[in-house]
Amino acid sequence: MKKTLLAVLVASAFAPAFAMAEQGDFVVRLRATHIQADEDSSLGKKTNSVYGVAPNTVLNNGAELAVDSNTIPEIDFSYYVTKNIALELILAVGTRHDVRITKNGDVGQVVKGGHNLGSINALPPTLTAQWHFLPDQTFDPYVGAGINYTIFMDRKLDLDLGYMGVGQQKIRIERDSWGPALQAGFDVNFKDGWLVNFDVKKLWMKTDVKMTLNPTAAGATGLPVGYKKIDNLDVDPWVISVGFGKKF
Repeated sequence: MKKTLLAVLVASAFAPAFAMAEQGDFVVRLRATHIQADEDSSLGKKTNSVYGVAPNTVLNNGAELAVDSNTIPEIDFSYYVTKNIALELILAVGTRHDVRITKNGDVGQVVKGGHNLGSINALPPTLTAQWHFLPDQTFDPYVGAGINYTIFMDRKLDLDLGYMGVGQQKIRIERDSWGPALQAGFDVNFKDGWLVNFDVKKLWMKTDVKMTLNPTAAGATGLPVGYKKIDNLDVDPWVISVGFGKKF
C-alpha cells in the first residue's frame, strides 16, 4: 500500500496540469476496498445480565464479539454540483465478515475465547458530499461527510454447544443500520479524464444482537426460550480504498 501511494504521488508531481473537474462532470471509479472493523461490544456483560447467570459460568464479563476484516471490489459514482463540490454514491458489493467471541477466558467458561459464530453479509451504500480543494490541479485532495445505510443480508449466527449435548443456539442480527460517514482522500488527474484515487472513510454502524436457546439447552439450564438482546454491536469500520476512475 505504501509503495502504491508513493508511486501515485511521484506520478502526480511530474504529470502536466490538465483542465480538471467542472460543474456537471460525472465520474465513475472502480476501487479495491479494505473494510477494517473497529467494533465495540459488551457481549459478556449483557449476556450474563439478561440471563441472570454468574460471570465465568458461560462468558466472563469482558467477552466481546469480534468482526473480521475483508477486502472487496467497489464501484462509486460522483457528480460535480460545482467545480469544488461533488456528491459521491458508493455501491459496494456485499461484504462478508466472520464473527467470533474473543476476550473470554479459557478456564471455567462454557464458551471458550475464539469461538466462531459464523459470518454476516453486509451491503453498505454510502452517500457523501465532498469539497475538492484543487479541482484545477493534477493533485486534488478532498474531504467529505455524509450518511451510510448498512443492509445486513445474512443475519443468522450460531453458538454451537454441541459438545455439551444441547446443540446450536440461534443468534441473529436484529436490524439494519443508519449512521454518519466521514471521508478524506485525493484524486490524481491525468489526460483525457482518467484519474487515480485514494480514499479513507470512517463509517458508524450500530445494530442489536439477539439469541434464543433451543428447548434442549433451556431444559438443561433452566433458562428461558425466546430471543433476548445480548449485545449492542457497534461495527464502526475504517474503509480504505485505492483505484482508478474516468471523468465524463
